[in-house]
Amino acid sequence: MTPAPSAAATQRRKGPWLTQRRRRQLVGLALVSPALLVVLVFFLIPLGMTFWMSLHDWPLLGEHSWVGLDNYRQAVQDQTWIDSVIFTLKYTVFITPLLFVAALALAVLINRPGRPARVFQTIFFLPVVIGFAAAAYLWLYLAQPGLGPLTDLAVHLGLGTRESNWFATSTSALVTVVLMVVWKMTGMQMILLLSGLQSIPVELTEAARIDGAGPWQSFRHVTLPLLRPTLALVLVFSVAGSLLAFDQFFIMTSGGPSNTTITAVYQIYRTSFINFDLGYGAALSALLMVVLAAVSALQMLLLRKTDHS
Repeated sequence: MTPAPSAAATQRRKGPWLTQRRRRQLVGLALVSPALLVVLVFFLIPLGMTFWMSLHDWPLLGEHSWVGLDNYRQAVQDQTWIDSVIFTLKYTVFITPLLFVAALALAVLINRPGRPARVFQTIFFLPVVIGFAAAAYLWLYLAQPGLGPLTDLAVHLGLGTRESNWFATSTSALVTVVLMVVWKMTGMQMILLLSGLQSIPVELTEAARIDGAGPWQSFRHVTLPLLRPTLALVLVFSVAGSLLAFDQFFIMTSGGPSNTTITAVYQIYRTSFINFDLGYGAALSALLMVVLAAVSALQMLLLRKTDHS
């Protein structure tokens, strides 16, 4: 009968394994340390600084003083901030379904093998390559009264005259900005949805057709349920991007007419860098961050439900 190994022998055999495991852990830590440093310097420290500033009266020039939660109490009573949040939510509700439907329609349309489908994928994706500022200036020119092609289009459709100003009312200004964003961002969502469509096994849709399901029934009962993770991801990205809208309104409407197209981020910019109230602007940023965190939590909830279904 073989005697049991002694504790010393067991420890000697474990020693090299533990050393090798510790070496691998150190190598892994060394490999991820640059990314951790970037997150620390460019995210965690600014995040902590933002919350610290939000608890102070922090002018751009001069000494700052502790005010506690006064900035947050002021935000709750600030009608300008409340109006900007309401407008941001209105813009988000308006643009999210438009982007979603347009991107899904294009993804289904070009989900075909062959070179023509790839050509159209490139064409639809091209506006995404253009920067937001450049796209906003382009559409600002297109919507110029009496000069831009959008004015000619409105005349031919009977929607206005050559003197019509697309930014004269809050509704027309919002519609113009929404059209620009749909043109600019549909391609990005289309690519995400297309990747989700292409990950669905062809055998499932073929089996549905064999069972007698039509194109709409196959899409509704097979494609959409399997596309739920991608749909949730695209939806959350779209909502988060809409809540952070700034460039398009800053360039195209400048908050007009009569400050009716000021988004939440735009109001934070005005508070911090026009009124020079960095403490109050930091408090508004913290409140907006809470909203974005809630959106991220919604994303995780949707994905978790999908995984358990």
